[in-house]
Amino acid sequence: MIRVGVIGYGYWGPNLVRNFRECQATQVVAVSDLSEDRLAAAGRAHPGLKLTRDYRELLNSPNVDAIAISTPVTTHFPLAMEAIRAGKHVLVEKPMTASSEEALRLIDEAERRRVVLMVDHTFVYTGAVRKIRELIEKGSLGEIYYYDSVRVNLGLFQHDVDVIWDLAVHDLSIMEYILPEFPVAISATGIGHVKGAAENIAYVTAFYDSPLIAHLNVNWLSPVKVRKTLIGGSRQMIVYDDLEASEKVKLYDKGITVRNSGPEAVYKQLVAYRSGDMFCPQLDVTEALRVEAQHFADSIEHGTAPLTDGYAGLRVVSVLEAATRSMKDRGRAMMLEAHVPVREVCA
Repeated sequence: MIRVGVIGYGYWGPNLVRNFRECQATQVVAVSDLSEDRLAAAGRAHPGLKLTRDYRELLNSPNVDAIAISTPVTTHFPLAMEAIRAGKHVLVEKPMTASSEEALRLIDEAERRRVVLMVDHTFVYTGAVRKIRELIEKGSLGEIYYYDSVRVNLGLFQHDVDVIWDLAVHDLSIMEYILPEFPVAISATGIGHVKGAAENIAYVTAFYDSPLIAHLNVNWLSPVKVRKTLIGGSRQMIVYDDLEASEKVKLYDKGITVRNSGPEAVYKQLVAYRSGDMFCPQLDVTEALRVEAQHFADSIEHGTAPLTDGYAGLRVVSVLEAATRSMKDRGRAMMLEAHVPVREVCA
């Protein structure tokens, strides 16, 4: 049984506590938060937990094997580093750190201490995203042409990050998991409408070596909540709507076929449209955080790297940094660092 301590009981912390308590392989033994009101709420929801305002009590406790961190982004690095140096396995909320340099330091320290470092890229553990990866891996979509996402809503405004670091990070983690390539360049534009605050609307474009392009629309000022992604391929196309209750993933047998005719084929290309059936695959409906909690425990028990390990966190942070630089330079494309390790993804 992996004994877990949770630092941060604000927006996401209660979900972590609940899922780690309900996971058969883990046990929540302590919660730390600076707010007495939030600690009281944790105590009412989960009687018997050790509650403290001093997170160091969790790090110093021999009864805690792993630490889950659900705090503002700027605190991720120092808290995770302290936990790793205390010999604890670490699960840290997205984005893993505020910079690539911090991410690399965490990875190095975790490898040196031989502890598991995992980032909470929750969507990777949803039945919908896992099914999409499966479809791409087995070639159902053919050559991937585009990933086009709209992730908008009214609020919540974050105080320490802009809308890209808050919302686009979800799509970047999904792209990192399902697409067969890592982007080579990033372009982003955005604007803020609250004086002194970060950008609340942004558009991010990712460029690849192959004829693949990704575009993300993220917005804190939308009158409606939209979570919809289109993934187009040479054979089939996917519509992924995370707000759908049951049919989150729809696979369309639609596309185009280009035919050439005669010696002057380049001038006589014929584009034929193909429109076939729509199919809704069956999805695993287990809550993503429950799957993630079990995966974290399995990685600790077997000493294996999790799907969303430190390197996955680093790759996403590197894209976020490039998007921020591009946005500050009015959308100029930023090349991604060649040294960022790329995991082997779909063939």
